[in-house]
Amino acid sequence: MASIEEKACRKMTATLLGRRLVTCLLNVSEARRKDLVESVAKAALYDCQGTPRNGTTVLNIFNDRDYNRSVITIVASIESIREAVLSACEKACELIDMRTHSGLHPRMGAVDLVPIYPLGEDVGIEDCARESRAIALGLTQRVPGTSVFLFGWADTPLQRGLAQRRKEMGWFKKMADLQSIASCVGPAPQKRFGLTGVGAGPYVMNCNVTIDTQDIAVGRRIAAAIRESAPGGLPGVQVLALPHEGAVEIACNVESVPGDPPEHSDATAPWPSFNVGGQPYCHIPASLIAARVAELAGGHGVATMGTALVGFTPNECRGLAEWALAREIGPFWKEQQRVRM
Repeated sequence: MASIEEKACRKMTATLLGRRLVTCLLNVSEARRKDLVESVAKAALYDCQGTPRNGTTVLNIFNDRDYNRSVITIVASIESIREAVLSACEKACELIDMRTHSGLHPRMGAVDLVPIYPLGEDVGIEDCARESRAIALGLTQRVPGTSVFLFGWADTPLQRGLAQRRKEMGWFKKMADLQSIASCVGPAPQKRFGLTGVGAGPYVMNCNVTIDTQDIAVGRRIAAAIRESAPGGLPGVQVLALPHEGAVEIACNVESVPGDPPEHSDATAPWPSFNVGGQPYCHIPASLIAARVAELAGGHGVATMGTALVGFTPNECRGLAEWALAREIGPFWKEQQRVRM
């Protein structure tokens, strides 16, 4: 049993850490070799001598075999995130060869996405954007032959969103033509490493709803209806319909939007809200996305099969990170099933 003093110390440590925390939801193009993916996660946590990096934790590893894609949730202070992420990227580039990669999810690189999001009260999006640009340069220097495109707040001065950047580069096509793409940092993309997207912005949550059909056309109609840009679409939602395990998955990127949650909502849960540098943000809850997909699918005579949250909401991410870091738990993904907050 921890003493009252120890508990108070941990609480104070977690509070102080929480003010400077950022997260990287590192997307890598591998899920079928779980040992390989764990090697990438461990590279974020330990240096080449096996010494743990202070103030760094990996909260979650989400693997999808059909997509052959994993999302690794790395959390550290703004001062420490760069080295943790670069080390993980180096390991991924060493182990993943895009010339032999296959998977149902669109992708461009061995390290496909490196988004940096603020979690702490004293960290702004501009801080994350500076770190993102430093990571982009560091990756191309440390792994010769890698190439980077920038998105979000890291893409100065245009600040083009990820969906726009992907559309510009042909990411939504079956096979993007790497030779026709001009990278922002590094050389022209090579087949070995592909092209990595590095960016920053408010937190983006991933929510996937599976519908009980193999008709991809139905999935695309549903995706088109809930996309933010559609009339009556859902705020902050960017979405694809993809074949997945004998069904169709409505795969959503749920972007945070500035402002307080709406006063009136038909959601079954309140809109999660949080602050970044004093600016309020919120995002639509997964329950409302699932309900809307179920309604639209029902119009086609199709049922939903389940909803999966890839990782955490922003508040969950910060809370778990504070808890893990106060206890110096780096590989938290191995512990999370046993945690009682």
